[in-house]
Amino acid sequence: MYDFVVLGEWLEFAVRWTHVITAIAWIGSSFYFIALDLGLFPSTDRRAGVHGEAWQVHGGGFYFIQKYMVAPARMPDELTWFKWESYSTWLTGFAMLILVYYVGAEFYLVDPEVLDIPTWQAILISLGSLIFGWFAYDMICKSRFGDDNRRLMVALYIILVGLAWAYTQVFSGRAAFLHLGALTATIMSGNVFMTIIPNQKIVTADLIAQRTPDPKFGKIAKQRSTHNNYLTLPVIFLMLSNHYPLAFATEYNWIIASIVFLMGVTIRHYFNSVHARKGNPHWTWAATVILFLVIVWLSAIGAPRAAETEAAELKGAALRYASADGFEEVTWIVQGRCSMCHAAEPVWDGLYWPPKGVVLETAEQIAKEARRITVQAGLSHAMPPANLSYMEPAEREAIVAWFRAANG
Repeated sequence: MYDFVVLGEWLEFAVRWTHVITAIAWIGSSFYFIALDLGLFPSTDRRAGVHGEAWQVHGGGFYFIQKYMVAPARMPDELTWFKWESYSTWLTGFAMLILVYYVGAEFYLVDPEVLDIPTWQAILISLGSLIFGWFAYDMICKSRFGDDNRRLMVALYIILVGLAWAYTQVFSGRAAFLHLGALTATIMSGNVFMTIIPNQKIVTADLIAQRTPDPKFGKIAKQRSTHNNYLTLPVIFLMLSNHYPLAFATEYNWIIASIVFLMGVTIRHYFNSVHARKGNPHWTWAATVILFLVIVWLSAIGAPRAAETEAAELKGAALRYASADGFEEVTWIVQGRCSMCHAAEPVWDGLYWPPKGVVLETAEQIAKEARRITVQAGLSHAMPPANLSYMEPAEREAIVAWFRAANG
């Protein structure tokens, strides 16, 4: 079991690395094509169906790009599809969701102070929310209500605010933010897989059959692509938030998440306007700063939650760690070397909240953080940082021995 934990850490690292790589590829190509589409100059060859064109230079080479109003009269022999970046990002992201939040549901998904439910129920709620969220979004977009893009965007934002609140009523703050990001990413990838690519394939099939493609398919794909454009930055924020408890472990975390989506709109509006040569709306940066300062203020007045867990509440893996040989010694080690920082009110100069929101003051809290303690202070020397509290090699060995004993 101990060896599986080590392999699990590396598997998580590998999947996370792949997820970041594919996300960079997807976001990069998405932002590039949005900028390209908005920045095209009117074509000098309109009669051939060319909507716009642009000369670009990169890496010492010159590129001439043309966009057709619907499609070219003749299909080329080779056609590059930009889709696997999106699919790979979602698949690796879902793998991360399984490895971190489903396998570690007891520690990272369920927070008894928020809602004390069995881990299997939490996992089902997680999966159900992703599936339901996509289909609900898709139905709204396809309805008559979705014909008005501005009205649709306002309605979708209100729904996202509701979801932000709902997730924080079910999961831990960290998991709530992650799930809001995962749902948004599911919508984005679903747009590519279920709408944009299928519509493009319909147009391609019409061209091969020498039929005139229906422009509506391009219009629908454009709407979904625009949604993806404005949702990208909030998703990145939500995915990074798990490293910053001041964002997710506060009383007003759902309001903070809601404001993040507004910042995504203001930032993208600036770049979209510049790329379309519609001026430099510098006011968007002022608006973004104001929104960010509101987030900072909300995090300050809503202090991070530091749960006090009673021994009787321990169950599952946490109970196993608390009952294992060496736990009493490890408790003394962690309380002596770690709890001056990892406390509800840290006593280390310059710290005003526990790093990563991890509190290690009681034996119960230490049992619940067994895996993280072992990886950070036993298998590696990441903690204490720079070994500021002078943890001895024998103490690190005691932590590893305790973890081994708990896992057989």
